[in-house]
Amino acid sequence: MNFSEAFKLSSLLCKFSPDGKYLAACVQYRVVVRDVSTLQVLQLYTCLDQIQHIEWSADSLFILCAMYKRGLVQVWSLEQPEWHCRIDEGSAGLAASCWSPDGRHILNTTEFHLRITVWSLCTKSVSYIKYPKACQQGISFTRDGRYMALAERRDCRDHVSVFVCSDWQLLRYKMLLYSLDGRLLSVFCAYEWSLGIKSVAWSPSSQFLAVGSYDGKVGAEQHTWGHSSWQTTWPHARGLPQVRVLNHVTWKAITEFEHPTNINNPKIPILRGGAGLSRLQVVYKEAEKSPQQALDHPAFPPCRAAAGLSSPESKYEIASVPVSLQMLKPAADRANPKIGIGALAFSPDSYFLATRNDNVPNAVWIWDVRKLRLFAVLEQLRPVRSFHWDPQQPRLAICTGGSKVYLWSPAGCVSVQVPGEGDFQVLSLCWHLHGGSLALLSKDHFCLCFLDSVEVGTAGGQRGDHT
Repeated sequence: MNFSEAFKLSSLLCKFSPDGKYLAACVQYRVVVRDVSTLQVLQLYTCLDQIQHIEWSADSLFILCAMYKRGLVQVWSLEQPEWHCRIDEGSAGLAASCWSPDGRHILNTTEFHLRITVWSLCTKSVSYIKYPKACQQGISFTRDGRYMALAERRDCRDHVSVFVCSDWQLLRYKMLLYSLDGRLLSVFCAYEWSLGIKSVAWSPSSQFLAVGSYDGKVGAEQHTWGHSSWQTTWPHARGLPQVRVLNHVTWKAITEFEHPTNINNPKIPILRGGAGLSRLQVVYKEAEKSPQQALDHPAFPPCRAAAGLSSPESKYEIASVPVSLQMLKPAADRANPKIGIGALAFSPDSYFLATRNDNVPNAVWIWDVRKLRLFAVLEQLRPVRSFHWDPQQPRLAICTGGSKVYLWSPAGCVSVQVPGEGDFQVLSLCWHLHGGSLALLSKDHFCLCFLDSVEVGTAGGQRGDHT
């Protein structure tokens, strides 16, 4: 594992291009575009003010730079550096900006979410969409870029509307889950009279839809096909945060993954609906290495900045049951409580599902989707900030805001110290599309981590193909 030099940047603004050839990073009001393989500077763009958001177009030909404080968006061309576009939202202000999938339209959300303005770079036409809901992920596009789903707030009720991206007109259907020809496939409700769905993720194979909820007292799933409908409900005695996995044929839940904080024996009931017991493979617990262990087993070959490491190295140990995971008691009198399944993601082969229960913030749960069972649990020393799968293989990268990056695969897991002068705090990370490198981001810097396949020892004496 090799790390490039760390570069100064502004507020975590560092993005790989979709084709994997370039890396764009912001330094206040400048955008620096580098070649990924050589890190040579290819283009340098200067904006009118400090940049709060950057985004590549889908074809990697344009870069969008949003300056929310000024209500401005500037677009730069990689092929024609002399060409640029400036969009000024004026008194309406700017709260968010993103590309459409075709890379030729920009969607700007005004302040207070009064409307979304769609700007065409080709025809210079403008379209307006009213009533966008103020939420983090209110817009989503189909893979082919033909349709857009938008969360709306109208008449004191929440709606999901589908728009045709060719003319940005409403496809006259309300939906939770629709086919592309407009048929209502399924309406899903985890339970009533409480906080509901918190996170959703499609499997790359499109065979499964994972739905994370806040709690699991009562679950209900309503399915509608033409004029016929049916409803299934299931009781839950313990009210544990759950992930329900729906299949793509009937849109019924094929299993429910519960997240208990106490693991009392190697066999725990993790499937509902009479599916029986499933064996827990392993619980990995992060532990700090003693000074002598760190000297005897360095995490990587010595480098010139090794003397600057300020945090202790760590390793994974296999825990003996019973295991009690650290639980955070949420504040009942505050909005957006830290409970429920706040993050979930499928591996690229759809064989594994990684989840995080927000009131057990130090743990990552990894489920075997093929066998519908819990495969492993990783308990970190610090709360998990982010995790992402390698795009090419079932390998999970985790960061906790410390100076380490953690990697898991079915063969085991490893903790790697990030070299550098001082304490490089990894706040987020992203993979290169080929899976050979990682961009690790701190508050003011980023560095590239290059992965080499070598044989290393893993927790519990296992051996596998790791970095």
